[in-house]
Amino acid sequence: MKPLHATILLIGFLFFLGLTSCGTIPKGVSAVEPFDKDKYLGKWYEIARIDFSFERNLNNTTAEYSIRPDGKIKVVNRGYNTKKEKWEEAVGKARFVGNERVGQLQVSFFGPFYAGYNVLAIDENYQYALVGGDDFKYLWLLSRQKTMPEAVKNEYVEKAKTLGYHAEDLIWVEHDKQ
Repeated sequence: MKPLHATILLIGFLFFLGLTSCGTIPKGVSAVEPFDKDKYLGKWYEIARIDFSFERNLNNTTAEYSIRPDGKIKVVNRGYNTKKEKWEEAVGKARFVGNERVGQLQVSFFGPFYAGYNVLAIDENYQYALVGGDDFKYLWLLSRQKTMPEAVKNEYVEKAKTLGYHAEDLIWVEHDKQ
């Protein structure tokens, strides 16, 4: 390969990486601060989400977070595919964008490619969370239990709408399997 072509490819690749690694939270939205990583670890049940390709047809979805040996956070997403009639699991990793006291992270399930994972609201006991992605197409309501009180659901849905998320697109997840 000619040096000029290699240089152009390298610049293009670096530009692509720059596009995929920045913009971890939508403009005008802020993550929870102070955030306690240790309280956030453990299992969460997905109560609702704006559907997207990687979770399409999944119910009984959960996310479990633990510390990896390298200090990053291990992410295990699991759900029952209602079309294929089988459990599916994805294992990834998460890292903080900056200060660990801010609930702004990046998560990756595909090598060096990271996406925003932002804790937008959480109760003081870390039982319920509102999480958004790096743009307004990704939104989750999470609970430590398979259900969430109506008052918390309503509060988080209203907050999401206020921030600019299309909360009317939320699908409500069933938890009917072990």
